[in-house]
Amino acid sequence: MDAATIALVLVPLLILQVGLMLYALYDLFQEDRRVRGDSKILWALIIVFVNVVGPLIYFFVGRDESRGADTAEVGGGAAPAESIARILATWPRLTAATDAAISTTGLTKRYARGVVALDHLNLTVPSGSVFGFLGPNGAGKTTTLRLLAGLATATEGTGTVAGVRIGGTGGELARHIGYLDQDPRFYGWMRGRELLNMVGQLHGLHGAALRQRVGEVLEIVGLTDAAHRRIGGYSGGMRQRLGIGQALINQPRVLFLDEPVSSLDPEGRRDILEIISRLRGTATVFMSTHILNDVERVCDRVAILNVGHLVVEGPIDELLDRYAQPIYELEPEPQQDGPIERLAAAMRGQPWAQEVRTTPDTVRVFVNDPKVAGPAILPLVISSGVSLVRYERARPSLEDVFLRLVAESGLQTAPPVVIPAWGLDGRGRR
Repeated sequence: MDAATIALVLVPLLILQVGLMLYALYDLFQEDRRVRGDSKILWALIIVFVNVVGPLIYFFVGRDESRGADTAEVGGGAAPAESIARILATWPRLTAATDAAISTTGLTKRYARGVVALDHLNLTVPSGSVFGFLGPNGAGKTTTLRLLAGLATATEGTGTVAGVRIGGTGGELARHIGYLDQDPRFYGWMRGRELLNMVGQLHGLHGAALRQRVGEVLEIVGLTDAAHRRIGGYSGGMRQRLGIGQALINQPRVLFLDEPVSSLDPEGRRDILEIISRLRGTATVFMSTHILNDVERVCDRVAILNVGHLVVEGPIDELLDRYAQPIYELEPEPQQDGPIERLAAAMRGQPWAQEVRTTPDTVRVFVNDPKVAGPAILPLVISSGVSLVRYERARPSLEDVFLRLVAESGLQTAPPVVIPAWGLDGRGRR
């Protein structure tokens, strides 16, 4: 075999070896790369000096793709409250002179065959607030979010978001908003940090500013330890956190969240609600959700939508005061013969009992006149022969108001009931 033939065989192998070695070194010294033994220097020596086998050993043995899984799934979560507060303190805050974050007039969306998803929505969302957007399935919530985020075009009506007119705004609107879809989909082959880097670059961030922002967002949503892992290996809850992270990367003035806690466990839900609450004043948060307890916990105001029509809008406390019916809750002693059914039967049909609901443990009586119902309930309990563990007048919840107003609105078009959006200081604060 002559020298030329030997060269034809060896040169490609040498190029392959050098290329594999350089790629292994490049991968090794990525900022978020984790390796077994926690010594990148040791693995660099193995890559360089163990010939062709060194890079292969590194790729198949040295890289630790599992690290961060336990912390992200079990001991992870969003950053502690003080860390979130520290990070958000460095972000721009909305000024007192900022106009309404969202304003719509007659916003309407019709589809083929006469389907009306949204019918003449008039809505004003104060700047810096956390606003809950509620409604049963098919009410038009997602359609509204897509219209406001510029992802769909209205059939009629107008609106502004962060001072920018919706519809045909090019990239101007995108610079001021963040958006989390109800079912976020990402490239499974990308890593969490890579996705945030890409989104940041789309928003014009580069260099040190981009690295700092990505690091802050990862810490806020609790994915710092999992940032090097491929998104395809993320759980549903981790993808939801990543979705919130990409929506925050440009420090948006208005943040749209469509079912932001739908895939999270109770601990994850608590952490994300903490983030949302602390964004008050830094951004206007407009969130739709089915979990009414979460809305009651973090939102300043709510709007209830049904079959495309606005049913009611206003501060939560005022809605509860105005629309919540007085409720009496009865919990019978266990180990009795059918106590729930006997109690419910005793309450139903009374002129002051508007509705009676039962759970496996309690009977809830919604009354229209508590002055009459209060003295009348206990004699009925005694006549039913049921002993009580607990009897109290319960505080109505947002769920009670929601169910009542949605039921009363039915499927007919009715004028919305609107509590004035602006408070005494003219900016929506009470």
